[in-house]
Amino acid sequence: MEDKLISNMKPPQSPAGNTQSSKGPQLLTDKIRATEVRLVGEDEAFGIVSRQEAERMAEEQGLDLIIMSLDSSPPVVKMMDYGKFKFEKEKKAREAKKKQHTVDVKELKMGVRIDTHDYEVKMKKAQNFLEQGHKFKLTVRLRGRETQHANLAFDLVHRFIKDLSDFGTVETPPKMEGRQIHLIMGPGKKKEKTGQV
Repeated sequence: MEDKLISNMKPPQSPAGNTQSSKGPQLLTDKIRATEVRLVGEDEAFGIVSRQEAERMAEEQGLDLIIMSLDSSPPVVKMMDYGKFKFEKEKKAREAKKKQHTVDVKELKMGVRIDTHDYEVKMKKAQNFLEQGHKFKLTVRLRGRETQHANLAFDLVHRFIKDLSDFGTVETPPKMEGRQIHLIMGPGKKKEKTGQV
């Protein structure tokens, strides 16, 4: 039974160990000492065969032996073109990466006593962030005695939310942390401005 054991490819018990090299799929090499394997093809299962028989069958068909699972006894081995398999896997990973949309969290800062023009500029920036699919964090700073009139800052934040309600939704409601009020908005469904036809 000793010859059926997997030698130095056995996954370490500690989670910190590198188990990726010992988990399939990978090529069947001499480091893996198994006299028998559970052989599978593209369309059929051959059952448990000797390692020599599996190697002979793969060589006849011009295919590689790929370990799909080391956890089973004997190891599960599949006959396939390893180069093609790796290419397809990398291609799928590239496609998934292309489709993945990373959401950036932009930041806008303003004071309580912001004038009308500056407010409109900040709102336009926030609108652009939302239209591009980004979240943004709004920070309203309170200086000196302004902390005694935090209600004015909350009024400003609620006005900001209302003015952007057609472009985004509130993800984190306004809350006060120290001398600042924070709010996070994310892109949401844009409301229809025209009536139904």
